[in-house]
Amino acid sequence: MNAIVTGATRGIGRAITIKLAEAGYHLAICARSKTDLAALASELAYTGVKVFCYATDLSLKDEIYRFAAEVGTAFDTIDVLVNNAGLFLPGFLMQEEDNSFEQQLFVNLNAPYYLAKHFGKTMSEQGYGHIFSICSVSSKEFKENGGSYGVTKSALLSLNNVLRQELSKYNVKVTAILPGETLTSSWEGTNIAPASFVQPEDIANALYTILNLSSGVNVEEIILKPLNFNA
Repeated sequence: MNAIVTGATRGIGRAITIKLAEAGYHLAICARSKTDLAALASELAYTGVKVFCYATDLSLKDEIYRFAAEVGTAFDTIDVLVNNAGLFLPGFLMQEEDNSFEQQLFVNLNAPYYLAKHFGKTMSEQGYGHIFSICSVSSKEFKENGGSYGVTKSALLSLNNVLRQELSKYNVKVTAILPGETLTSSWEGTNIAPASFVQPEDIANALYTILNLSSGVNVEEIILKPLNFNA
């Protein structure tokens, strides 16, 4: 089994990458830092899986398609695509600079769009596959100081719905995962107790559980929120 994870070296992406590697998935992973990618690949050596690393800036269309082409060379088939990489720039929409919206739009929406189109075609030809979009509760709920982040994540959820409709006829599954407050680097320096957050491993475990359901069922979306979050 072969899986792609974007934004694989930190937070949710890292947890998903480790989970899939331990389950025996060969991996194609990307992030901006070659050093971080190499360190993660070395860390996963104990699993015995192949880990293909490619430093990629997902705000650049040419680099996205270069990554996709290199993955196609490294692996004959792709079973799973996890569009995880995201960018959060806090601010109020009416006050933020235009480039705040534009940066988040490209990483949070455009990159998943390009990768899902590319590998969705591969999966359609195979007659199987699973695409995951790591969205956010901000895809459905307004979050103060969320600015353009919520707009782009709402659009990602819409993209996920369109993909599911178009790909289901080829036996390709599409799932949106909407985490609430999750203990990642975005919360670095907070005084909130770690146990108050959704853990990255919770999301990885949920994704893996979905992957192991029967072939005839598709989980359209799943929301994971903290039980009692006190900010």
